[in-house]
Amino acid sequence: MQADFSLDGQVALVTGGSSGLGRAMAEALAASGARVVVAARRREALEESVATIEAQGGQAAALVADLAAPEALDDIAKRAAEPFGAVTILVNAAGVNLRQPIDEVDLASWQLTLQLHLGTPFFLSRALVPGMREKGYGRIINLASLQSQRAFPNSAPYGAGKGGIVQLTRAMAEAWSQHGINANAIAPGFFPTELTASLFNDSAAAGNLAERTAIGRNGSMADIAGPTVFLASPASGYITGQTLYVDGGFTAK
Repeated sequence: MQADFSLDGQVALVTGGSSGLGRAMAEALAASGARVVVAARRREALEESVATIEAQGGQAAALVADLAAPEALDDIAKRAAEPFGAVTILVNAAGVNLRQPIDEVDLASWQLTLQLHLGTPFFLSRALVPGMREKGYGRIINLASLQSQRAFPNSAPYGAGKGGIVQLTRAMAEAWSQHGINANAIAPGFFPTELTASLFNDSAAAGNLAERTAIGRNGSMADIAGPTVFLASPASGYITGQTLYVDGGFTAK
């Protein structure tokens, strides 16, 4: 089965690859043989991601880009192919959660959140599909959320985006899977990242979340690696349009 999970010869672009789950997913892809381009705004953080991957024996390159700028996405897709060739694996992990009370959400924050969680995954994926089609292989992995199916306080735009990405993943699968390009989503539970720092800084709150899982703990970065590699690999060839909840059974209780 090793060949079915190998990513040798594949090129991955991971947005939001400078930190958090995006960085962990990039490291997992590189460890399985993919050459990885990590894209985000912060050059220093990207260079740290690249250095970590290279120290582990992988190949990586940094792409400094504003993923929230719709007009930049076609250029980002072109630049992503420069270090290693055509991108065959895309992980749409870039995101933001401004945590505003619903009555305080303004137009700018709404548009930013929806762009990063829906607009950017759609238009960046569409820009990369021709290269995937030419290669005869493509894997798109979108980031969903617990909020794809339930509401949390102060997160209306975020929840709207994460609800939408589940349906967008199905639409991508319907349109592109016939060309060997599968689209799936991973919906993480609670992991210690920059977006969840306020929760994990409160030990009582973090413990309460752990108790709400079936497993009895919150996620660690190692927990995202296997699902990422699986959905990026040939082993997932007959799986498309699906959302995999990597949440320790949070949504099962």
